[in-house]
Amino acid sequence: MKKKFSLDKHSLIPKHSKLSEKEKKELFEKYSISEKELPKMSKNDAAIQGLGAAPGDIIRITRQSYTAGESFFYRVVTNV
Repeated sequence: MKKKFSLDKHSLIPKHSKLSEKEKKELFEKYSISEKELPKMSKNDAAIQGLGAAPGDIIRITRQSYTAGESFFYRVVTNV
C-alpha cells in the first residue's frame, strides 16, 4: 500500500496559514499597506491546497531563521 504524500508535512516546506479578516486588517494597518502591495501567490499553489484559500485571502508563511528565530512573510492569493 502506498503512503499518501502530505506536502505540508515536508521538512523543506515552511508553515502556511490563512489570515482571518481581523488579522488581515491589522496587518494592513500595522504596515500601512494594501493588498496590491503584497507579493502574489497562485490559488493553485500546492502549499496552500489544504487551507481552502480563495483569491483575496492573505497567507502567512512562517520560516525558521537562525538569526531571528521565526520570520513571517505574507502573500495575497490570486487567480493567476
